[in-house]
Amino acid sequence: MSSSSPHRRTSHTASPHATRRRTAAAVALAGAAALIATAVQSSAATAAPAPAPAPGAESVKLSPAQRAELIRDANATKAATADDLGLGAKEKLVVRDVAKDRDGTVHTRYERTYDGLPVLGGDLVVATDGGRTERVVKATPKAIKPATVTPKISAAKAKSQAVSAAKAAGAQAPDADRAPRKVIWAANGTPVLAYETVVGGLQEDGTPNELHVVTDAATGAKLYEYQAIHNGTGNTMYSGTVTLGTAQSGSSYTLTDTTRGNHKTYNLNRGTSGTGTLFSGPDDVWGNGSPSNAETAAADAHYGAALTWDYYKNVQGRSGIRGDGVGAYSRVHYGNNYVNAFWSDSCFCMTYGDGSGNTNPLTSIDVAAHEMTHGLTSNTAGLNYSGESGGLNEATSDIFGASVEFYANNSSDVGDYLIGEEIDINGDGTPLRYMDKPSKDGASKDYWYSGIGNVDVHYSSGPANHFFYLLSEGSGTKTINGVTYDSPTSDGLPVTGIGRDKAAKIWFRALTTKFTSTTNYAGARTGTLAAAGELYGTDSAEYTAVQHAWAGINVGSRPGDGGGGDGTTFESGTNVNIPDYGSAVTSSITVTGRAGNAPSNLEVGVDIVHSWRGDLRIDLVAPDGTTYLLKSSGYDPAEDVHETYTVNASSETANGTWKLRVQDQGRQDTGYIDSWRLTFP
Repeated sequence: MSSSSPHRRTSHTASPHATRRRTAAAVALAGAAALIATAVQSSAATAAPAPAPAPGAESVKLSPAQRAELIRDANATKAATADDLGLGAKEKLVVRDVAKDRDGTVHTRYERTYDGLPVLGGDLVVATDGGRTERVVKATPKAIKPATVTPKISAAKAKSQAVSAAKAAGAQAPDADRAPRKVIWAANGTPVLAYETVVGGLQEDGTPNELHVVTDAATGAKLYEYQAIHNGTGNTMYSGTVTLGTAQSGSSYTLTDTTRGNHKTYNLNRGTSGTGTLFSGPDDVWGNGSPSNAETAAADAHYGAALTWDYYKNVQGRSGIRGDGVGAYSRVHYGNNYVNAFWSDSCFCMTYGDGSGNTNPLTSIDVAAHEMTHGLTSNTAGLNYSGESGGLNEATSDIFGASVEFYANNSSDVGDYLIGEEIDINGDGTPLRYMDKPSKDGASKDYWYSGIGNVDVHYSSGPANHFFYLLSEGSGTKTINGVTYDSPTSDGLPVTGIGRDKAAKIWFRALTTKFTSTTNYAGARTGTLAAAGELYGTDSAEYTAVQHAWAGINVGSRPGDGGGGDGTTFESGTNVNIPDYGSAVTSSITVTGRAGNAPSNLEVGVDIVHSWRGDLRIDLVAPDGTTYLLKSSGYDPAEDVHETYTVNASSETANGTWKLRVQDQGRQDTGYIDSWRLTFP
């Protein structure tokens, strides 16, 4: 669940409880991924008419200089922001990314440190308007206060366990690239001191290994692991004769695209490490369309990178993967018969194998865009590459891989909702993934279910790919660019699409301003609804279509089901002191713009700072005065309350003033209401 507080403004003035103010709701897990392992598709429909975008909601296109200035401003005020957010004295913010809307709203993405240690899973996005905080989305609702920062096990033991994990996964000659570093692990559960070890070498299929293993520094237990390698005029093999960005020096040319951040394409010549050799030649013609010519794969990769750069700049307003105008680079001819492609943060580059028999290089447009998008995700939401967030990470690359392919409008490789259809990875002419009905690949999932986080991220990406297809094209049978699709829904009810361009804008805005490292499917629904509301209005056809598309893959309900839930969250971040063994106190939230009654599964998120929570009785009070008990007082030997309660409020009118009522019914302990939320799921 993500937290959002529409229209609530909080100034940067410190409050009496500034050190613990405003703990926002959790969003959920996500990851960074590889390309090969599944197939994903989606279904088509007619775009519904819709009102114009809400004024000021869409992000503006920032030049690298404008972005740098916003980042400087954020760095200059990050201490005040930390104070405003109620972070502890040992916590500091690190600015990672920034976006700005037409109306002046600035979305700043931060990492956190605690006592100088990185907090993994502590990232957050703060939306501000005129220096006032409008909304906060946090990867975790937990307060960052580990019991200790002194480890009980040695770094050497953590390293040994991490290397063993890599060996168990089939890695070849694994070894730690550097000594384990101390971190605070906050991506799930109570934040604890941990070691993060990065293990190198090669994976079983020859892909470089960059396995991150997080180990509890007190018990030695493995808390988490993820793979940081994300698999995924020229005469090209897949796109015909195209124009390439190159550079000339004297009588020689190189594959250096000076108009796109100096993106370069290198030849690894069957190697598996290093940068390789920059492609160069006496003329400005590259390849002959055959895989036997080394320049052909280079032309495809260079062209795919240029298209992806242009798509993100011209359509989504982002100049380069990091938004700083700097290009990544590409490496082709990796290994021998290597049937994969991948993105690596460590080299800031895309790498492509030549496929089985070295005859099908993995350099088609959608594959290139898929890999480059892993870099974008890493530099924005940073979705964890495991669990549901890992599936969302993979799906994001497929979503924009398809979007770039349609954007390219190349007659030799027309746009479709098939991933990797040109590279013949299966050897029988079938694509790698299908977006209209993901299960057609034999392994991907069509719909969300409670155990999907345990599935490989390439297969758990299926529901999100399916969502994007439904949102773009709708359900049922249709033919697009010569490809016939037939997309079903989990409940058998139809979905009407809004068009691919609008669907991609909604996903991009959610990725860059709403998702965090721990976003899960429920959080993705909340984030895309918020994005659609900001872009087109909460009463728009686009907003309703997002609800229908998510319901079509079994995430959330259809509009009007269960009392009209749609993922909107209302929040109060005002501190209210709770007197010791005294009268009950209340904190209010006014709900507006809702039709009919509240849902039967109204979510009440509560964050209370208190030295002994067993003393507390907590009630939800509806606008008509009806009281719902959330928590009774009793033996409960712990501090603080960070809980989400579900209430059947279907008999209550949604609009009106709701109250959280808290009473301390025991002596000698004090605290305060930090924040609370109402979510209409």
